[in-house]
This record gives sequence, structure tokens and C-alpha cells, in this order.
Amino acid sequence: MTRTRDASPVAIPGEERSLEASLRPQRLTDDEYINQDTVKEQLRILIGAAKSRGDPLEHVALYGPPGVGKTSLAYVIARELAVPIRVTSGPAIERAADLAAILTSLENGSVLFVDEIHRLPRVVEEVLYPAMEEFHLDIVLGKGPGARTLRLPLPKFTLIGATTRQGRLSAPLRDRFGATYRLDPFKTDALERVVSRSARILKVEIEAAAAHEIARRARGTPRIANRWLKRVRDYAQVQHDGRVTLAVARQALAALEVDDAGLDKDDRALLRAIAEKFGGGPVGLETLAAAVSEDPDTIEEMWEPYLMQQGYLKRTPRGRVATPRAYEHLGLVAPASATLWNGEE
Repeated sequence: MTRTRDASPVAIPGEERSLEASLRPQRLTDDEYINQDTVKEQLRILIGAAKSRGDPLEHVALYGPPGVGKTSLAYVIARELAVPIRVTSGPAIERAADLAAILTSLENGSVLFVDEIHRLPRVVEEVLYPAMEEFHLDIVLGKGPGARTLRLPLPKFTLIGATTRQGRLSAPLRDRFGATYRLDPFKTDALERVVSRSARILKVEIEAAAAHEIARRARGTPRIANRWLKRVRDYAQVQHDGRVTLAVARQALAALEVDDAGLDKDDRALLRAIAEKFGGGPVGLETLAAAVSEDPDTIEEMWEPYLMQQGYLKRTPRGRVATPRAYEHLGLVAPASATLWNGEE
């Protein structure tokens, strides 16, 4: 398997120029890749075994909510293996020829990371099967009775596929991954460590109480925690002396319209639409999306999961319903129907 001399400098074009990339963890150590302890331990064994044998790592599937570290973990795996990584996404690979161009350009032993892998077109997915299993591509030349198949060997590689919708992966594709890991949302104490680490990288002086305040409003998501940290830093630099205290963090988050429960204006607009425009629901997703001028997939994949986890929203057979907790949060009086729907799954 082709290796670089040091595991740390995996070739990722433009990564060092990106502030977001600078906050990514570099290794599987507990002070770098925070949380997901069980996944890290299993990966250490998987990576160690592959390196000791000199084999490419088995294909890995990562699933979980947006922003919990799937992309970061793919980069970390590449660094631990000391191999290059190629990054793409399911929607970006529209044709079998696109996939063939990517696969034939890989180095031996390298990592191919495909984000949103559940959105691969079926024709592309079918080409991927022999590439994952036997490291070859079957290319059909010609059409009709005279068509023939050319078998093209590929370098041995590791596919890391990430998805927020594991159930949307087809069974044939899902079965070809040698290891599958779920990444869970972070608890507040783990997010505090993320905020503190990112603050050190960004050279931001921050109080422990301020780090806790940012973490507890970050919806269990490191990506959001880092986003709020950067915006709080900006606020502290412009409005204060640059030091992030608890008072400064609260002022900055209020300016960002992030409330005490971590809901932003979009979350509240969604709940308010259900409560005020549709009498608490039930209301269908398409109708709700039109009411808040947003794409249905964005609502379903980005907004709803946290609102459902926190008990503000329910999905019922007839549509979305605002719960009594949503009314309480918005300062509205819940109708009797809200209490009725509160107990329905």
C-alpha cells in the first residue's frame, strides 16, 4: 500500500487555506477527535490491523445527523493511514463516466470519501459494486449485439461513504461496506471541549462559562458550536476588547437570534407557522415548506430532527404537529388539540 513518510500531511488541496478546515481534528486521539469513543476504539483496531497487514482499509460507512463529524472522521482516517484522500459527493457524480474518472485517478491505498452517498444515481451505484469488491471497472464498448465489456483494473482503495439517511442506502451498497458506524450528537460537556479546542486554534481568549454557554446552545453539533464560536469572537472583537466572557457570549448569541434553547429564527418560524397558520397541525411537509418559503428536504433533514428530539415537533400520519412545549417556548397558548397530539407517535 502506498504511504507518505508521515501520517500528518495528507495532501488535501487548499485545506490549510480554509478556516473551517483548520478546526478539523487531525488524529484519533481523545484531545483531537472528541466524543464518539466507541467508534474511535473500533477504528483504531481496524486501522491498526490493516496497517500491520499492509492492506487497504475495508470500506467504511458513516451515518448520523448533519454536523456531528462524519467528514472530519474521513480526513482523520486518511491521516491515520498516511494516505491521500479524494473528496466528492453523491449528487456530484451524475454519470458512470464521472465515477470512472475519479476511480482511475486514485493512488493505490488511498481513501475516496463520498458525502451524501445515498444520493448516488442508481446507474453509478451499479458501477461502484465491482469497484468496491474486486477493484475493477466493467466498461461496455459499443451497443446492441456487438457490444463487449472491457474490464479495467483499479488501484486498491478505501471507500468511506457518509449519509444522514442510512435507510436510503440500497441493500447491495450497504452490504459492501466492511464496517458501519453511527456518529451520535454531542453532549454539552463534549461540545465544551470542542469549543475550548477551537478557541485555542483561533487564539480566542474565552471563559469556561462562555464556552459552556456556546456549547449548550449548539444543538449537540460541533459544526454549529464552531460556527457560533466564530460569530461570538467577531462580536467580542468589534463590540468589546476581544475577550469572550459569559456576558459577551450571551449578547452575541442574542444578536444572532439564537435563543436560550439553541433555536434560531428559522426554527421558531417553522414552529410558529404550524402553531399560528395551521392551528397547531397536522400539516403536510409540502404545505409547510411553502408557508415558510423553504425546500422540503431542508426542513426534513436540517430543521426537524433537532426539533423532534427536543419535543417541539411531532410527525404523525397526517402531518407535522406542534407540541405543547413548542407553544410554551413561543409564548403562545396551546389549543386542546396540541395536548391530544402530544401523546401520539
